[in-house]
Amino acid sequence: MKDLWGSPGTVYGLLLRIGQCLFAAGSIGAMVSALGFSNYTAYCYLIASMGLQILWSFGLACLDFYALQIKRDLRSPVLVSLDLNYCTGPKHLPCDRFELSIILAFVTWFLIAMSSHVMFWILASF
Repeated sequence: MKDLWGSPGTVYGLLLRIGQCLFAAGSIGAMVSALGFSNYTAYCYLIASMGLQILWSFGLACLDFYALQIKRDLRSPVLVSLDLNYCTGPKHLPCDRFELSIILAFVTWFLIAMSSHVMFWILASF
């Protein structure tokens, strides 16, 4: 597997996660210090999303730190492999719901990408 900068379980990965935590905390701090931010829903959502970003990045930073302490490689092909025969096994798994959830997530990402593209061009037209 190719070594990428910021991969899980590396020093650069740990630094990347710490940077994500710090910048998300800075975003929250800047927003909370502004008077009247709570009157606007978008800014409240920004704080909520940055709070989730801090939790997620902190969890990954802890995982990276632990992997560095025990000198273990976290880049297992099992974690990123697609098991295409997963739903042919036990029938107690709601595979149709899993598939629907994945399809809806991809559609959401596609729509977010389209919206971001349109908003970028609206911004660029000013």
